[in-house]
Amino acid sequence: MLGVAIATAMLLDMVMLATGMRESFRELLLSQGFDIRLAPKGTLPFDTDATIPGVNAITKVLRTNPDIREISPVLGGSIHIPVGDKDVSASILGINPAVQADYEFLSGRDVTTADAIVVNENLLRKLGAHVGDTLTVATGYDPQTRSYSGQKKLVLTGLVRFIYGAAEQAGSAVRRETLEAMRGPEGRDRASLFMVRVRDGSNPDSVRNWVERQVPNVTAISISTAIAQVDQRLSYFRQLAFILGAVSLFVGFLLVTTLMTVSVNERAGEIAVMRAIGVSRSHVVHQIVLEGVAISLAGAVIGLGLGLITARYLNAILSAFPGLPMAIDFFLFQPIAAWSALALLIVSGIGAGIYPAFRAASLPIAESLRREAIA
Repeated sequence: MLGVAIATAMLLDMVMLATGMRESFRELLLSQGFDIRLAPKGTLPFDTDATIPGVNAITKVLRTNPDIREISPVLGGSIHIPVGDKDVSASILGINPAVQADYEFLSGRDVTTADAIVVNENLLRKLGAHVGDTLTVATGYDPQTRSYSGQKKLVLTGLVRFIYGAAEQAGSAVRRETLEAMRGPEGRDRASLFMVRVRDGSNPDSVRNWVERQVPNVTAISISTAIAQVDQRLSYFRQLAFILGAVSLFVGFLLVTTLMTVSVNERAGEIAVMRAIGVSRSHVVHQIVLEGVAISLAGAVIGLGLGLITARYLNAILSAFPGLPMAIDFFLFQPIAAWSALALLIVSGIGAGIYPAFRAASLPIAESLRREAIA
């Protein structure tokens, strides 16, 4: 039973791994309702430091499409905040608070003014600051002259949680025009990313194709294309999950087959007596097959619980990889995963009982009874 349970746990974990991260990533992209992302040509969002020039012109072009409902340009960068004798670094987003979808509020107020900044708990802890404090924020640091550039005093107005942020990432956000002014001429009228929401009933992929024709210097990524790119990058995990899942299923099958074969050998005399008093071969086959299924199901009940525990532990390890959003899960439990594992185990149990069952039904009655009597 324990062997079947371990094989079941491994099979469930591999089924969850094969689909978990894909579905988790899909749910993350859909969580804020934006269907399309525009990144600099040939890159993924925030994959590089490249930016998209001409934000105002691109926005005007996008607004000519009646299927586009909302446009949210985002400018990314890094900042430095001097605290005593140390320098605290963090990422920063320049957003439009009216249409932003990058963070959720925990407390305070949004960046409604040009001198406001919101931060997450990691940055707040590093700064040792509180909501309402005034911070000296710089967008650049020259280690040779030990001086900051793009300095501006900002009021910490709120505490937020960044939806796409990594677990240990220190993050902040200001209005986009504030970050542009701090970065100087090189950051003016630029964005690292456009987030686009289409109207209900519109086809996001059709809008994506239209955007790439109208704005050739961007790469338009819809939910379906993003998932396809993720599938390509994570093909190793799917292959690993398939191999380990197949191994665990085979181990469970081999274990049940061995158990049933040993059981048939030990009960050869009993089976021969049953045949002698008129029990049909089909009844013997059904009995042995059902015993194999029963062993598989009994082990599966224990294994499903064990699989959920190990999946949670493994997910905590894999989710700690640097740069991964906190919302991404490698092992995402879905009812279909449990049902799939259970169905495979039932099929495996039936298959494991077929050989011993037919062997039992084919035992010669007279010889088996004589051997049992001598023994």
